[in-house]
Parts: sequence; C-alpha cells; structure tokens
Amino acid sequence: MKILGLLRHAKSDWDDTSQRDFDRGLNARGRKGARLIGAHIRDHGVAWDKLIASPAVRVKATLETALPDMAPTFDQKLYLASADTIMETIEAHAGTGADEADAILISGHNPGLQDVLLELVSPGKENELFREAVVKFPTAAFAVLECDIEHWSQLKRYCAGLVHFARPRDLDPALGPEN
Repeated sequence: MKILGLLRHAKSDWDDTSQRDFDRGLNARGRKGARLIGAHIRDHGVAWDKLIASPAVRVKATLETALPDMAPTFDQKLYLASADTIMETIEAHAGTGADEADAILISGHNPGLQDVLLELVSPGKENELFREAVVKFPTAAFAVLECDIEHWSQLKRYCAGLVHFARPRDLDPALGPEN
C-alpha cells in the first residue's frame, strides 16, 4: 500500500491585479490557513517520504508557512496540472526499488488535485469524507488517500480510498466557508 497526500495551496492574494497568476502570493487569511493546516499535517502522523510541488509563488508560500521543515521538489509540470499530469509526475519522482517512496505529498492547484481524488477513489470506497471533498476542495485543503498498489507505477483509476480530509475551516470555523 502507498499513501498519497494532496495539499492545495492556501488562499491567494488578488490585491495586485497586474501580477501574473503564477506570481500571486498569499493573503492574510491564506497565511493563517497555511499555519493551521501545516500543524494539522504534522500532527496527523504520516511520515512523508517526498513532497512534490508546483513552483507557483502561492504554493511555495503555503509550504514555507505550513511545512517549513520539509524540502520540496518543485516541478513546473504541476503548475495548473491535470489529474493525468499529476499522476505522471508522482511516478516520475517516486523513486524505484529500495528508494521508492511509500508516502508522497503533492502540493498544487485545483481543479487538478480534486480531479486526482475523483479519479483514484473507488466507488466502493466513497464515504462521507469523499462526499465533502467532491462538493469542494477549497484552498489549503488536505486529503490523504490509501492506494492499494505496491509501486507508484501502478497508480490508476479506482485504486484508492480517501481516509482523511481536512480544511482550515474544520480547524478554525472563522476561516470558512472559503474558495
């Protein structure tokens, strides 16, 4: 079994409308949400072997705030990536043999992250967490999937179950509902 984590970037700053989408940072609510979800991820108990992330400024800022002790691998392909591209990127960075990661955390953007969840979760394993994540995978949302595979090369449709889903508003109701 492999563990896949999905972390959407925190709420981005739209104050400077002249900025490119890639260059937007976080607003105050985003920084607070990133701190909360980061503490939650650390307390959740999964020992992440790899963190692979989009190099967009808002993703970097989320990770610097949420998980400052982790060393992400940034991959340009994850910027606004589709579900297929995200899954290909996981396999490309997973390692092989004795060096293959057991637990990978991906940080990026929607709709790709939510689409990964929709693609991987088996209909027989849909639960209340899944129904919540399907309605909305908001900024700074964190999901954990248990994938019934031995190697990341086997990552495919309906191979997983969603075992954890948390949003900043679950940790601090003053932060919800959010985009």
